[in-house]
Amino acid sequence: MAYTVTTNTSYGQRLGGSFKKIVTGLLLLVVGTVLLFWNEGRTVKTAKMLKHASKECVHLPDPATVDPAFDGKMVHVNGFATTDEVLTDSYFGVFGNAVKIIRNVEYYQWVEHSSTQTRDKIGGGQETTTTYTYSKEWVSSPVNSSSFADPDYQGRNSVLEEIPDETQVAKKVTLGAYTLPAGLIAQMNNDVPFQIEGNADFGINKMAAGQPERYHVRGNMAYIGKDMNVAEIGDVRISFSEVLPGEVSILSKVVGSTFEPYKDKNGYSLSTLVSGTQSMENMFETEKSSNKAMAWILRILGIILVYVAFKSMFEFLVTLLKVLPFLATIMNLGVSVVCGVLTAVWCLVVIALGWLWYRPVLGILLIAAAVALIWYFSKKGKEKAAVAAAGENKTE
Repeated sequence: MAYTVTTNTSYGQRLGGSFKKIVTGLLLLVVGTVLLFWNEGRTVKTAKMLKHASKECVHLPDPATVDPAFDGKMVHVNGFATTDEVLTDSYFGVFGNAVKIIRNVEYYQWVEHSSTQTRDKIGGGQETTTTYTYSKEWVSSPVNSSSFADPDYQGRNSVLEEIPDETQVAKKVTLGAYTLPAGLIAQMNNDVPFQIEGNADFGINKMAAGQPERYHVRGNMAYIGKDMNVAEIGDVRISFSEVLPGEVSILSKVVGSTFEPYKDKNGYSLSTLVSGTQSMENMFETEKSSNKAMAWILRILGIILVYVAFKSMFEFLVTLLKVLPFLATIMNLGVSVVCGVLTAVWCLVVIALGWLWYRPVLGILLIAAAVALIWYFSKKGKEKAAVAAAGENKTE
């Protein structure tokens, strides 16, 4: 059953809130502007770093022995990353020879979902109806049901046992005669299910001695509850995975018998590891593609922030007309168009300034585009005004 809550906001409260949003809008405008400008610098510096690194990079053909000739150089190397360590999960005691052993815990809980609908009222007030629904789901952390909106669902959640997620990582991983630093080990993420069924020291077997019906093991999963096939609120499932020794490819700088990030003169660095055997060319192309993708992700985020900033700052104009909702709807459409134009011009100028700072030629072209955009909309506005004036003269 859905549970609904209806609240009313007066015209004065809405107007006060819209004026407060001007401050929020200004802050968002600053954040969006800084993000856009910084992103252009980040993109250019990363691209230059990758260009310099690719020119300096040499292939290290045999990592089986430490070759002093490669010391201090940016290298590309393929090889088998391995470890002699036996890792043991600190809670359950499962163990294995692996680079990583990962414990992931989930809880079966009631989860609250909400949807909101608003309705403007004559006079400027607003009615808000929030509908709450509840479903049983596996989640990554226990849900506090005491704060649920529906009293019938408050306090329904419980947990049989609360266990943290954990990742055990080998301290020493080698690639031939070279030792991988923690930063490269962290990038080994090709995990596979870790079969715990039959693991001699699996601690859940000891815990199950008192309540055997509560603990279950299957494949790579431990389960705390009555039945693995029929989940109940409070049940806990724990899945294990591991990162095994395997073939890797590395771009990094050799320092003695280990690696450290290659640092460009602009301060940006590179030290990357991927699973499998990949060529130097492919790895650099992947890095370049990632840089371009991140540039567009951050640009889009910055543009959204700027648009929301302008909308927040001009919202009071819409709210002023909320006494007659149909007028507010018309105003909102106009404000949206204006904010869209302002966002386009503002973002073009900021990105252009960033490029002017980091890439002068492209920056000049972008500024010219922004000026052309302003001129175009200004011209269209004057043409519409002229047409309107001509129409009024004919009527007279």
